[in-house]
Amino acid sequence: MNRQNIGIIGAGRVGAVLGAALVRSGHKVIAAVGVSAASKSRAELLLPGASLLPADKVAAAADLVLLAVPDDALPGLVNGLVETGALRRGQIVAHTSGAHGLAVLAPVTAVGAEPLALHPAMTFTGTEADLARLPGISFGVTAPEHLRSTAAALVEDLGGVVEWIAEEKRPLYHAALAHGANHLVTLVNEAMDRLRDAGVHHPEQVLAPLLGAALDNTLRLGDAAITGPVSRGDAGTVEKHLHALEAVAPGSVPPYLALARRTADRVIANGRLRPIDAEPLLDVLGSHSRAAERAA
Repeated sequence: MNRQNIGIIGAGRVGAVLGAALVRSGHKVIAAVGVSAASKSRAELLLPGASLLPADKVAAAADLVLLAVPDDALPGLVNGLVETGALRRGQIVAHTSGAHGLAVLAPVTAVGAEPLALHPAMTFTGTEADLARLPGISFGVTAPEHLRSTAAALVEDLGGVVEWIAEEKRPLYHAALAHGANHLVTLVNEAMDRLRDAGVHHPEQVLAPLLGAALDNTLRLGDAAITGPVSRGDAGTVEKHLHALEAVAPGSVPPYLALARRTADRVIANGRLRPIDAEPLLDVLGSHSRAAERAA
């Protein structure tokens, strides 16, 4: 796309990295908002040519305003920029929220600015290492029809691939990503904690090849990648797991039960486990679920 003067409101992990990527592709980040010490340091490292200014000043100076703030802060920020007169006709105002679409940007259209929802399907650390991960990632994009070519060009400049998301599907799209990525982090940390409880000194060494293979198999094979005692209907083994968790880490019991039940549902639905063979397993899960509810 035509080279733009870009202002970034929110020099956090996402905003600073996307800004640095746009600079690499020929755009200019002229200003950014950095409030915390971490944001200021990140901007100095990744956006060395950008001035650190208040949000309204950043927006007023830019052709493309990138809003990279937490989901719940976005509506207030948008309204504030409009009320202070920081936006003008012809500007592009893009946000990086996965949960929001164009509706949250409705106030900017009242002053003639162009709205764009542009969410990178990637986890960020806010360091230069993130730049190497951008090429080839998907961006969940929602845009007015007349702005689609501009949005596609912007994603191309970021090294990404456009995935068009309908406005009403944004919450579902974001829920899928959060469920898969954020909860995966929690799940892996839980597994490492329980391995430490079992006496394993380097749980990451045990899990890395196993989880790498499981993820690869799942992305290629879907439900056919499911293995383990639930997929076999091994009720006795699952009961031993639950007793062990109840004794050492009772907080891990409810998520284990929820995931085991969902796994059972999937293997039953795809014919891997016959309903009659699943009954003992489902009885175990049900009895422990009721016990957990009584203890709560």
